[in-house]
Amino acid sequence: MTTPGPEEPLGGELRETLVAAMQRVPELAGRDLVLTPISGGITNRNFRVDADGGLAAAARGGETFVIRLGGNDTHLLGISREVEHAATVAAAGVGVGPEVTAYIRPEGYLVTRFIVGSGISDEAVHEPETIRRVADSIRLIHEGPAIPGIFVPYRIGEAYRALALARGVPIPDAYEPAHERIRRIEVAFLRNPVEMRPCHNDLLNANFIDDGTRVRIVDWEYAGMGDPFFDLGNFSVNHGLSAAEDAALLAAYEGEARRERLARLRLMRVVSDFREAMWGVLQQAISTLDVDFVAYADRHLSRLLANASTPAFEQALQDVSRSGV
Repeated sequence: MTTPGPEEPLGGELRETLVAAMQRVPELAGRDLVLTPISGGITNRNFRVDADGGLAAAARGGETFVIRLGGNDTHLLGISREVEHAATVAAAGVGVGPEVTAYIRPEGYLVTRFIVGSGISDEAVHEPETIRRVADSIRLIHEGPAIPGIFVPYRIGEAYRALALARGVPIPDAYEPAHERIRRIEVAFLRNPVEMRPCHNDLLNANFIDDGTRVRIVDWEYAGMGDPFFDLGNFSVNHGLSAAEDAALLAAYEGEARRERLARLRLMRVVSDFREAMWGVLQQAISTLDVDFVAYADRHLSRLLANASTPAFEQALQDVSRSGV
C-alpha cells in the first residue's frame, strides 16, 4: 500500500483499522471520519481526522482531531507511548500541548484535538517577540506537574551507540572525541546540579504552532523529567540562535541572563547534538524511511565538535564548574 500525498484522504486497510479503533472513543463513535496524512515527521505517522466535516463544518457540529501512530521499534529510541500520553496530558493542562481526546489501548494510538494555528518560520523564530513567547511556553512546561519518565541525554546517546553497534551499524570515528566532550560537560554539571523538571526534549521548529495567543508545542514522545537547560539548549541549537539571542532567551525564561546560567545553556547545545547524532546512528538500523541518517549523524557530530573545540567552550565549562546554580 502506498502512502497518500498530504492532501489526499487516506483509504484502504489502514483507514479501516484506524476508524475501527476510533469507534471505541465515545467522542468519535458513529461519526463520519475522514483521515488525511499530515506530512513532516520522520519517526511516526500522523493523520488529521475530520469528524462530520471537521473545522469546515464546525457550525454543524464538525470537529477536527489528530491521530498519531508510533513508528516501528521506536521503543529502541527510548520512547514510551504511555509516557508520551501522560506528558501530552500534562502539557495540555498548562495550555501548551494539544488537548488529549483519547489514548487507544492496546494499539497505543494517541488522539488529540487539532490545534488551529500556523507554523513559525525560520526567520520569525529569531525575532525577539517570538523568542520571548517560546520562552514563556517552555517555562510553563517546566513549572508544570511531574511526568512519569526520565530523560538523561548522556546515557541516551550511549545507549543509542550500544544498540546500533549490536545491530551492525558502524559507529562514526567522531563518536569518541565527541563523547569525551560530553563527559566533561556532565562532570561540570554534576558539580552544580539543577532540579529535574518536566521537559519536551525535542524542540524542533516543526513542533511549534502559533495559535494566535500562545506558542503551542506538539510531539511529546521524548518527554521526561530532566535538566530544563537541555530544552533551552536544544531549542537554541536547532534554530541556530546567536549568543545574543541565547541571552535574550534566558532573560525571557528566567528574568535575567546570568553568566553561569548562560554557560549552561551553551553547553547543552553541545549535549543536544550528541543525542541527535546518536539518534541518527541508531535510526540507520531501525528506520524504513528514505532518509540519509548517515549524513544526519555526521552533520550533528561535526557541529558538536566545532562548538566544543573553542575557547568559549572551555570558558563555559569553567563558568559552570565555579557556579553555585
